[in-house]
Formats: sequence, C-alpha cells, structure tokens
Amino acid sequence: MALTLLRLVFLLAAAMPLLAQEVDSLTYAEGMILSAETRQPVNARIVYKSLPYGNRIGIINGSKYSFAMFDNDKYSIEVIAAGYAPAKYMLDPADTNENRRVIRDIELVAGTNHVHTPGQVMLLSNLIFEVGRSRITPESYPELDIVVSMMRENANMIIQLEGHTDYQGDPAENMKLSRQRVKAVKDYLVSKGIAKSRIHTKAFGGTMPLSRDNTPEAHRMNRRVELRILEN
Repeated sequence: MALTLLRLVFLLAAAMPLLAQEVDSLTYAEGMILSAETRQPVNARIVYKSLPYGNRIGIINGSKYSFAMFDNDKYSIEVIAAGYAPAKYMLDPADTNENRRVIRDIELVAGTNHVHTPGQVMLLSNLIFEVGRSRITPESYPELDIVVSMMRENANMIIQLEGHTDYQGDPAENMKLSRQRVKAVKDYLVSKGIAKSRIHTKAFGGTMPLSRDNTPEAHRMNRRVELRILEN
C-alpha cells in the first residue's frame, strides 16, 4: 500500500488530493520504446498527460514507461528521442486487460528516414545544461551531433533554436539564461562546421510554458531547447 500511495503522490502532485480518489479506479499503462527498424530499445523522453486539460502530467526518461491512469480519463503520450521522428499516441483505460494493464510498445522511425518540413519543431530532449548556467554538459554531445548530421544531410536546411526556462524566478534573468543557452547550442553547431547563417536563435524565457502545474516535473518539462525548421 505504501508503494501505491507514493506512486499516486508523484502522479497527482498538486492536481488533486489523494484521498479523493479510489485506488481501485486505477489502470496502469506500460510498454517499451523500440526502434522500428531493429526492435532494440531506444532511450527517449516520454511525456504523458490526461485529456483534455492536462491536469495530470508526467515525464519519464528511458526505454520503458509505466504510469497510473484514472479510469475516467484518456491520456496522450508523446515520445521524443534523438535521431528519431517524434511519436504521439492516445491511451484509453478502457483497453485494459484482466490485470488492469494497458500494454503498448511504441516503435520510433529513424530520423534519417523522416522528411523534415518547414514548421516542424523538435525537442532536444537529451540536451543538458549545468544548473542555472548555459554550459552544455558532455552527455549532450551525441544529441547535438545528430543535429549536425541532419544539417549536413540537408544542405538547404535553416533552423531556429528556441530557448525556454520555467516561469519561476526573475523574468529578466530567465530571458537572459534562455538567450545564453541557445547561443551555446549555436556555438557548438558552428564549431562542427555548420554555417552561422543557417542557425537562428530566439529566447522566450519562461513566457511559453508547456505546463502551468507547480510541480518539479512540470518545471523540468518547461526548461527546454526546441529546434524549429525554417527552411529545407
């Protein structure tokens, strides 16, 4: 019971009191994230939220997912991984099996087989900065190298790097930090031979959060750099 309550606290955060819900009304979604070509596990960022308002939201990093769903809500799940086209699905607790599980493996198509069209936005989900700074950590280099390869393969591609922070703290400092972070990403791409003229940058600070929830998971999701394709 203690483990179940901990999972509920994580899921609900500030959305609603735990005691207002019955544990018996829970169904669990679970599955693997796989390469469509090799059927091997793929590390990804998995964002799930209840529909239609997104009042229950969570982020999972890894090659598998598992989370609780209330029976009266449908859920969207979006999967983003470096080198793969993003995938988005809807999960319905009504599709549960006899063990109250909705099991769905998600296959991702390699980015090299994906047509990159103007207006497409990709989240650099494995891009990590030092806390409160614009310094990119070495763990981020493989993801950025995929962007380099994508731009080399698409010689006419022009991109815009869009920096976002969470909405906590001083708005001016948030704007400054998001500006510094997209510049750091641009500098890395330029150091790998991509022309400066092909890389635009735009900083939003905390003005465009993906979630207004006041939870650590929501704040973490709001801190991001997105890549928008302007021309290709």
